[in-house]
Amino acid sequence: MKLNQLRPATGATKKRKRVGCGTGSGHGGTSTRGHKGQRARSGGKPHGWFEGGQMPLQRRVPKSGFTNIFRTPFQVVNVGDLNRFPAGTELDPDTLREAGMLRRQLPVKLLGDGTLDRAIVIRVHAASASAKAKVEASGGRVEILNPKGTEA
Repeated sequence: MKLNQLRPATGATKKRKRVGCGTGSGHGGTSTRGHKGQRARSGGKPHGWFEGGQMPLQRRVPKSGFTNIFRTPFQVVNVGDLNRFPAGTELDPDTLREAGMLRRQLPVKLLGDGTLDRAIVIRVHAASASAKAKVEASGGRVEILNPKGTEA
C-alpha cells in the first residue's frame, strides 16, 4: 500500500449538501429553510436565550448580591504546607513561588489550616489570626509585607 492509494472506508464520507442549486438537486426552491418566517431570512435567528416570548429566566429570577470591585484577590498558603521547609527557613512570596506553592503573581495570604512543628519566619501580605498564632506557637514569626500586595 502506498500513500497515493489511501482512501477512507466505504460509507465513511458523504457529499456535502449543495443548497439552492435548482429543483433537480432536491435542495432548490427554499434551500431547505422551509417557507417564510424569521428563520428563513438571512441573519434571522433569535438569540440563544430567547424563550418564544415567555418571560425569560434572567428576568424571572430575582437579583441578589453584588461584586465588590475593590476586593483584593489572594493566593492562599496554609500553615500545614510549610512543614516541607527545614526549621529556621525564611520564606517570602518569591521563595514559595520557586518551591511550586504559588502559581500566579498575586498577594499571598497565610491561613491556619494544619499544624506546624518547626520554627519558620514567613513574610506574606496578609495572615489570619489563627495562622499567626500557630506559627508563633511553633517558635517562628509572621511578618506582614505591604498590605496592598505591591512590593515596593
